[in-house]
Amino acid sequence: MTDSSRRQSTDRTSSSEAEALTELESLLDRSQDTHLTAAEVEVLAQLRQIVLEQQPQTPTARSQPPPHKNFTTEEEAIAELRDLLFGPELQAKLDKSQLRVEDVSRVLPEAIILRSLQDDQLTQAAVPTVEQAIQTSVRRDLNTLSDALFPIIGPASRKAAMAALKTFVATFNQALDHSLTPRSFRWRLEAMQTGKSFAEVVLLRTLVYRVEEVFLIHRQTGLLLHSLAVDPTATQDADLVAAMLKAIQDFVQDSFKVKQQDRLDALEFGELTIWIEQGPQAILAGIIRGNAPKELRENFQATLETIHKKFYQPLLNFRGDDTPFEASKSYLENCLQSQYQTTSDKPSPLLLLLIGGLLCTLGWWSFMSFQARQKWQAYLNTLNLQAGIVVVSADSHFGKYYISGLRDPLAADPIQLISDAEIDPKNVVSRWQPYISLEPQFVTKRAEKLLQPPKTTSLKVDRNGVLYMTGIAPRQWIAQAKKVAPNLPGVTQLQTEHLTETELQELLKTKTELEREILLFVNDRPQLLPNQQQKLEKVVAAIQKLTKIAPIVNKDVRIEIKGHADSDGSTEHNMSLSQARAKQILSTLVSQGIRASDLTTIGVGAQEPWQQKASQNNREMNRRVSFKVFLTDAP
Repeated sequence: MTDSSRRQSTDRTSSSEAEALTELESLLDRSQDTHLTAAEVEVLAQLRQIVLEQQPQTPTARSQPPPHKNFTTEEEAIAELRDLLFGPELQAKLDKSQLRVEDVSRVLPEAIILRSLQDDQLTQAAVPTVEQAIQTSVRRDLNTLSDALFPIIGPASRKAAMAALKTFVATFNQALDHSLTPRSFRWRLEAMQTGKSFAEVVLLRTLVYRVEEVFLIHRQTGLLLHSLAVDPTATQDADLVAAMLKAIQDFVQDSFKVKQQDRLDALEFGELTIWIEQGPQAILAGIIRGNAPKELRENFQATLETIHKKFYQPLLNFRGDDTPFEASKSYLENCLQSQYQTTSDKPSPLLLLLIGGLLCTLGWWSFMSFQARQKWQAYLNTLNLQAGIVVVSADSHFGKYYISGLRDPLAADPIQLISDAEIDPKNVVSRWQPYISLEPQFVTKRAEKLLQPPKTTSLKVDRNGVLYMTGIAPRQWIAQAKKVAPNLPGVTQLQTEHLTETELQELLKTKTELEREILLFVNDRPQLLPNQQQKLEKVVAAIQKLTKIAPIVNKDVRIEIKGHADSDGSTEHNMSLSQARAKQILSTLVSQGIRASDLTTIGVGAQEPWQQKASQNNREMNRRVSFKVFLTDAP
């Protein structure tokens, strides 16, 4: 084909492409029309399906016909159409990074899930990034991480506490089993015979195997890269151990003419065994006590392979700096395994007996302690209710009780109250300081003790400090009490309204007795009947008593002698007769030493009869003399 023909063909192709593009754009524009027919929609869908089913070789350039002779015009047209439909969009995605990011974000979650199901390489690769992100977050704002962890800290702490408790119980059970069983006594005897400690003998008799140390050694140089030990304080110089292992391997190869690819994989000396696993760049060695299973060697091999994979470049470029290999600690920790002989889960009878005894002892002690606390509290409550006792401090330590406070001497005895509370006084240390309580009952007791009132007098102090004196008391005592009582602690006022002097009481009593006395006279005469002499003497004694007591109580006494007569006779006669009778008694009293100035007479005739009814007896009673006593305050 000539150049002219090629140009014509190219022009036709370009023209065809332009026409096809115009037609396709027309169809696409019409697809947005709501009046698109069903046939047009179906044709457009078929066209898109045909294009999608064809896989282009290069999505970023226009589809080129395949370089083989069987390429057809139809396939070329399909490629051109695909390029027209999707070429610009794919090229735009490659040119714009933001579009690629969006595409990756759509598939990234599913990709992470699928990769995580295959192995843990994605997890290990993400660990440094996650750790760095956490450190950055903590440095930026500590509260963010703490707030996020707060909901799980509580449950995690409780779970850890329960786990620690279970571990403690298991350890305690194991310790009892190792200490109180016949087997433990054999082990103690063996420890004494061999000179080893009991712990070492127990370890040897119960241990199946334990990896005590692991070493990661650079194969070419024999230098230590990293090491771990179960008990770091009991380890030897790790660098020296690594150098010796390298020297031993070189010695074996040089001395026994073994093949270059043959390597030393185990050493045994005494109770220890050294397993050695070799890799292209590193050696993993572990010191084992006991008989380890073959699964442990497989674990060593897997660990060494992982280290070669994770630290390939540091191993290859190692020049003596072991800092990069500190990150291998997590892999080496998987090699520090151990296994102990399993014992029956059934607790020993001795353990059950011991636990039962401890529980019984603890229960009895708890009961007795509770009962003692109840008694002590009841005693304190009793003290707090006692007047005149103030508890300042009360405490208990190891079965001893200590109490101190203030006590009024008149208050109840705290020692006696201790016995009443069923507490042993020997277990109580008491310290009481005396003080004066102002409680009314104690103020009253002090007043009674100081004033010593007569039995006819009672004292009482109220809450306001008022001292009430009631009853009968001698005048002298009352005067003394009025001087002393206001000076008593707690007494603010003295009240004696209801306190009567004994002398005054006696004066009033004698007055009443005298006013009840009458003296009878002979009919129509101012002479006493013969049987009235004893009454007259009684009247004389009463009047003498009145005149004696009255000055003591600052009273003046005046006795009125009243004469009476019956209704027989005239009024004038009866009046004169009654007056004569009164004067007769006055004369008799004066003759007995009674002052006349204290006596007066009056005659009332028949005006004040004994009774209104007229009878022989009443007439006899009307022929009488009566007495009236008048008491007035002395000037």
